[in-house]
Amino acid sequence: QVQLVESGGGLVQPGGSLRLSCAASGSIFSINTMGWYRQAPGKQRELVAAITSARTTNYADSVKGRFTISRDNAKNTKNTVYLQMNSLKPEDTAVYYCNADLLVPTGWGNYWGQGTQVTVSS
Repeated sequence: QVQLVESGGGLVQPGGSLRLSCAASGSIFSINTMGWYRQAPGKQRELVAAITSARTTNYADSVKGRFTISRDNAKNTKNTVYLQMNSLKPEDTAVYYCNADLLVPTGWGNYWGQGTQVTVSS
């Protein structure tokens, strides 16, 4: 069974930092794009950042210069994507979801994690 498991959320003061991690596990042959989305109460889910297998990145305008997405190259952690969030603002408060395009035994599919809460508040 394929899973995306996020970690690293929590409560942080404005101006602080958090690092989210997402590890893909299961019968995975290949990974294409991995990304982070977020959904605040009463709002639609939106793309925060994405990174392709070639390490090309894409960011929402609202997080450019503050957030950095990366993927691990090490053999044992190459299925992991990170989101370093700096200079956090109250408007960054949301549930953050990991997303990935995975090649599994049944073919390519798009998968979601369960989400991790990020709260920015003093």
